[in-house]
Amino acid sequence: MSLDGAFLHIVTNELQPLIGARVDKVYQPSREEIVVSLRTFRDGGKKIVLSANSVSARLNLTAASFENPQQPPMFCMLLRKHLSGGKLMAIRQDGLERVISLDFECTNEIGDIVTNTLVAEIMGRHSNIILVRDGRVIDSVKRITDDISSVRRVLPGIQYEAPPRQDRLCLLDCTPEQVLEAVQDSPERLCKKLTAVLEGVSPILTREIAWYCEKDTDVPCNALTEGGKQRLLILLYRIKGMLGGSPGEFTIVSEPGGKKKDFCFIGITQYSGSMTTARCDSANGLLDEFFASQDRSERTKQRAHDLLKLLMNSYERVSRKLELQKKELAECSEREVFRVRGDLINANIWRLEKGQSKAVLEDFTTGEPVEIQLDPRLTPAQNAQKYYTEYRKLDTAEKKLTELIASGKQELVYIDSVFDAVSRTDSELDLAEIRRELREQGYLKGGVRADEKVKKTSEPLHFRSTEGFEILVGRNNRQNDQLTLKTAKAADIWLHTQGIAGSHVIIRTEGRQPGEQTLFEAAQLAAFHSKGRSGSGVPVDYVAVKFVKKPAGAKPGMVIFTNNRTLYVTPDESLVNSLKAK
Repeated sequence: MSLDGAFLHIVTNELQPLIGARVDKVYQPSREEIVVSLRTFRDGGKKIVLSANSVSARLNLTAASFENPQQPPMFCMLLRKHLSGGKLMAIRQDGLERVISLDFECTNEIGDIVTNTLVAEIMGRHSNIILVRDGRVIDSVKRITDDISSVRRVLPGIQYEAPPRQDRLCLLDCTPEQVLEAVQDSPERLCKKLTAVLEGVSPILTREIAWYCEKDTDVPCNALTEGGKQRLLILLYRIKGMLGGSPGEFTIVSEPGGKKKDFCFIGITQYSGSMTTARCDSANGLLDEFFASQDRSERTKQRAHDLLKLLMNSYERVSRKLELQKKELAECSEREVFRVRGDLINANIWRLEKGQSKAVLEDFTTGEPVEIQLDPRLTPAQNAQKYYTEYRKLDTAEKKLTELIASGKQELVYIDSVFDAVSRTDSELDLAEIRRELREQGYLKGGVRADEKVKKTSEPLHFRSTEGFEILVGRNNRQNDQLTLKTAKAADIWLHTQGIAGSHVIIRTEGRQPGEQTLFEAAQLAAFHSKGRSGSGVPVDYVAVKFVKKPAGAKPGMVIFTNNRTLYVTPDESLVNSLKAK
């Protein structure tokens, strides 16, 4: 998938009615994404999104809502300073290059009228958003130094140089006959040759041209029939017309599962039914729809990555603390030595005097001589008390360390459970719930994100066994608690992987007794929705809900249970999918 220069040309044609609009606000939802809110007299507010993200670089009109950081980034503040209140004067594109310039008439600090240009370079991983005045860079989303590129620098204060234009035919200037003449004798595949000869065309477009010509996306140029050549000219004239303003056939191509794969401004027939297609009303509307789901997916992945990193750091911190506590506990095992020495001093106190630095006394048990160090500044009784004090100190430390180690082990189990939940989720709502949980548990600091303020909660996963029993699966710890402690009834069946982080699973019995098949299928769900999903022979405990309790003060998702039995299953994704409630 790539946004080509031809598609961008149609996008800019659709944006021309915005000329004359004023900049109302500027936002920067993410590091590589800018949203310019415009105010028009005729249509009210409009938003243009500019993205320099390597997988979703684009420029288009958008109706999407964006979550903005509480503290605007520096580049956003700079754009607000130079663009706020400015008037959009032009939207320019050099040929069919993937570089779009938005010219704004603005007032500078001393009241003079100046032109500030926001340049969007839509070039995959080389994409950038640059603010330019009088040919010089004010700043950019990505600063390009000599270390990054020896060809072209983008830094504040230097002269702005647009990416060099490639020496290719441009359908805005040339005729389709010139294109045919440039390709017809080549042994290369037509789709590949068109990409090399024409400016601003993407692989999906050139493959569709080849398919339209000969019903073969791999047809060589020199194998074109006379009919194929005529069809090539016809389609190139249609494309040229669309670039000039004729209606396009804005098409999204999706995989059978619904995942959006590609798009084009002409109808797509090359996949022969292996893909599905859907039409949109405009180029801008297509981009907004296509990238909306992709952006959500990328945001979810990034937020999940941030949480996983936080959890890994927390796990390592607790693990290090546990190791230190275990070492300290091992040292406490020597406490009896101090008590015995105190007893020996008291038993032989009549033989000892103040001022002695040591004494050799007979051990109570073995009868062997034992050398005991004494503080010559203390009396024998005070030396005995000193040993007793050290004994009590170590005894108290042992009790406290034993509690801390048990608590630390439970914390590792908890962190592992949250890590598993984050690893398995693909929902922004789930992540928001997990973030709220981590903030409540003290793992997250700082301001509350906007998505965390939303009180709406996600629903558990719903399945139905082949015997007709409803089975619920928690998505995260908060949901696990809700399922087990509030939703489930005493006679329902609770399942969880044994000693492995995972979801709570509930079989709703409704007064019936589930059979072995339902128990097996529910165990499959528990194993699949756990850290053991890729294992074999995964142990799954099951028990009536009435035997499951939550200890006072336990962390979310943590419970204890008795009277359990265990099943061993190997997770089967196809079986899990077959159980999804219709």
